[in-house]
Amino acid sequence: MKILFVGDVVGSPGREMIKEYLPKLKSKYRPELTIVNGENAAGGRGITEKIYRQFLNDGANVITLGNHSWDNREVFEFIDEAKFLVRPGNFPEGTPGTGLSFVKSGGFEAAIINLQGRTFLPAIDCPFKKAEELIQVARSKTNIIFVDFHAEATSEKQAMGWFLDGQVTAVVGTHTHVQTADNRILPNGTAYLTDVGMTGPYDGILGMEREAVLKRFLTSLPVRFEVPKEGRKQLSACLIEVDNKSGKAKKIETILINDDHMFISE
Repeated sequence: MKILFVGDVVGSPGREMIKEYLPKLKSKYRPELTIVNGENAAGGRGITEKIYRQFLNDGANVITLGNHSWDNREVFEFIDEAKFLVRPGNFPEGTPGTGLSFVKSGGFEAAIINLQGRTFLPAIDCPFKKAEELIQVARSKTNIIFVDFHAEATSEKQAMGWFLDGQVTAVVGTHTHVQTADNRILPNGTAYLTDVGMTGPYDGILGMEREAVLKRFLTSLPVRFEVPKEGRKQLSACLIEVDNKSGKAKKIETILINDDHMFISE
């Protein structure tokens, strides 16, 4: 079994890359499960029902979110009915939506878990304890379990990888928007990557217009960040090969598509 995971889609440039390249990637690598992080898909802030459904039409099986889950108020109108939209499972009790989704595809059933870190992010429920709870639920149906850990600190992401090694198929980080080069299989069979990277503007800063970000650094004044509508674009993803019987990962490779790269790393 193969799992394709595409990192944080930012605004219309990111959506354009999904529309153009996701079908091509699926045709080339034939993944049984395709996951897209869409928490920045609506103008860099949240997601709408139209975008959610478009990602499914483009070939995604499930869409994960993160700390910007509630930035677009429209999400409250459809998230409870969107069975393939997964927000961080360690949001406080009573939060709309779900942190775990089961997907049947290609003759396999997989569980997708979304969690959010707490270092340099809001102090929500413990992602480690919640991970244990959700994994117990997931294992009642499948041993193929993918975790999108949406976190700021590399140390927290690495800690989650080691904490869950052998319990899940993969722990892949999102949120920091820069693809890391530490893809590996941990000793007990869990695929790990600190951050899968961003899909969106290539020449911005983390997907936002450079000038505004530079002004913030140079002046410390409040600035509104916007997604550039024009310019070069990129897509960041990873591909994971899974042993169908054990649910353990066999290989994880990164994918980077932009004007300087178009390859899967070994």
